Order: sequence, then C-alpha cells, then structure tokens
Amino acid sequence: MMKLWFKKHYMYKRKILKTIVLLGMLVGIYFTYSFYRVFFMPNTAFSNSESYVFISNDASFTEVVSDLDNILLSVDDFKLAAIKKGYSERVKGGKYIISNGLNNHEIVNVLRGKNTPIKVVFNNQERLENLAGRISKQIDADSLTLITAFRENEFLELNNFTKENALSMYLPNSYEFFWNTTAEGFRNRMLKEYNLFWNPTRLEQAKKISLSPLQVSSLAAIVQKETVKIDERPKVAAVYLNRLKKRMRLEADPTVIYALKISFQNFDTIIRRVLKNDLRIESPYNTYKNKGVPPGPITMPDISSIDAVLNPDSHKFLYFVANPKQPGYHTFSKTYWQHLRNSKAYYRWINSQKLYR
Repeated sequence: MMKLWFKKHYMYKRKILKTIVLLGMLVGIYFTYSFYRVFFMPNTAFSNSESYVFISNDASFTEVVSDLDNILLSVDDFKLAAIKKGYSERVKGGKYIISNGLNNHEIVNVLRGKNTPIKVVFNNQERLENLAGRISKQIDADSLTLITAFRENEFLELNNFTKENALSMYLPNSYEFFWNTTAEGFRNRMLKEYNLFWNPTRLEQAKKISLSPLQVSSLAAIVQKETVKIDERPKVAAVYLNRLKKRMRLEADPTVIYALKISFQNFDTIIRRVLKNDLRIESPYNTYKNKGVPPGPITMPDISSIDAVLNPDSHKFLYFVANPKQPGYHTFSKTYWQHLRNSKAYYRWINSQKLYR
C-alpha cells in the first residue's frame, strides 16, 4: 500500500512539475513573442514606399503618437518600444521619412536622429511680410515669428541693416534647411549666405561703381522691375548708373508704383500705368523727386539683377521706354528729345490698348 501511495504521489508531483514547466514555457514564449512583436515586427500601415512625419520642436510625445496614428498598425506597441528606448523623454523636431515595413525599433531610431533636410525656395518677394509668408509654408516657423525675427532691431543694428533695406539680405535661391529650423535660425543662415555672396570680387565691383552692397541691391531691384528680360538688364543698369554719375534723378516708374502702394496700404494693387499726378507723391522711394537710390529695395532682386548692376554694359544712354514692337524690351536714347520721340510712340500704343491705370 505504501509503495502504491508513493508511486501515485510521485506521478502527481511529476504532473505538477510538467505543468509548471509547460506554463513557464508558454509564458516565456508569450513574452518572447511580445518582445519580438513590440520591437521587431513590421508596424507600418501604409501602402506607399514611404511616409513623412513632421514634428515641431515643442511637440510632446503624446502629439508625436497622435501624428503617427494613421501610419502605424499598432500605436500601443510603438508607445511601449519608444518608452523602453527612452524616446518618449527626448522628442526631436524635424521631418522624418518612415519607410514601409519598418519595425518599432527602426522607427524610433529614425525619429531619434534621421532628420531629413528639405529644399527651401523663394524669389520675387516684394516685402519682408511676403517673404515671411512664403517661408512659413516651407518650414515649421510661422509667418509672425519669422517677420518678428526679420525686423528685430538688435539684429538689424548689429549687422548694419535697417527695416527699409533688410530685404537685401535675403538672396533668392534654393537652400537646404531642416524643416524644424527656427525663425532666428533661418534669418541667421540668410545672413551667412549674404556675407558669402558679397565676396571680395563683388565688393570691388561695387566700389568701382561707387555704390555700397545695399545700394547695389536697391538699384538692382529697380532694374528687375523695369525689365523681365535678363539679357537686357545690364543695359538698363548702365542707364541708371550713367544718370547717377551725372547726378540726375533716376526717374524710375517702378519706384513711384512702390510709393503709391505704400500710400494705399495695399501691395496687392495692380498699377499698369504711372500718371503725371503720381509723380508728385511725397515719398523717399519716389525717384522723380529724390536723387540717388531709394532707402531700400522695392522688391527682392535676384542674382542676375545684382550682377547686371555690378557688370553693366558700356554705353551713353540716359533714357529708355518700352518698345511696343518688341514686347518685354525697351528703346534707348542718349538725349531727352530722342526720348520724347520714342515715348510718343509708346504712349500711342498704350492708349490703343486702353490702359489708363
């Protein structure tokens, strides 16, 4: 009887032990699978080859998780992986590319340090306000933060700019930035690019025509407004430089249009024709009343316009007027009487087009 009892007891203990081992194995398998699922199982829910995630500098982990909700199969698994890897306490702003098929371990690594640069492009901006609006559509900083940085008095004074000529600092081109670049970071980078642009060669060219870099930009803006034809810009630039040498007023219609827009407080106003009465407007930008170049650019001059001023044609023309027979180009003259004759032909054409304003 005792042997039978011990045998049954032994068998019972083996069953319990086997059950415990089996349960342990099942628990181990479950945790192993859970670990694998959380960290190494693909967790993307989109069909494209990649998806973009934009994270602001001040974004919280909760906001990041919310942004990822539409592209992940399991947000909860991502949260577990991110917390375990310490990402939840060290969120970094930027633009990130999440490739299809990535697991949470890889996704967290991307968000930790693979901020992807973007191309920022701008040109033809008439004012700092327009530039701020354009840039705010390309990086995280909003237009109000950008315009505040652009107009910061301390920055302008430190770098010898004024609010009138600060637009000169922003050279139209294509630049590489991180999406989470701050307003100050963007502005400071543009200052660096401006200083690189004005190298010793360009500074020497400006000196030869007796203009400072800021005056070159102001004159280049007028040249750009006068002609859209890049090949004609050195010729137009030379006319204005000839007039400056003779201490003549520039008498550039685009400066009057700019002054009118300021007086209207509406830069969306379209003015196709400058009237005689417009020439009387009191403004430092009115080059019919003031000698020299305006206090700042009337638009953002591109590099071709700046280089046209620095490398003008050599001629003795002092006047020009639009050429109706060659749209986009102008007719040039050395004397006022020649100019009057050319102007009459132009005004006959413009009246025939019924352009009265």
